[in-house]
Amino acid sequence: MAKKSVASLQKGGGKEYTKVIITTKSTKTGAYTFKEAMIHNDKVKDTLAEAAKNN
Repeated sequence: MAKKSVASLQKGGGKEYTKVIITTKSTKTGAYTFKEAMIHNDKVKDTLAEAAKNN
């Protein structure tokens, strides 16, 4: 007999976060590095503005 798939009980709070990937180029080697972070949706614009200011 086939098993029924049972939905797990989750609150669904993952929709409030965004995965942000920021690239930076090394001045020594010219290679690119990547920083990944899970950031709350309210802080995404601030994080991207700060990353753009640092590059």
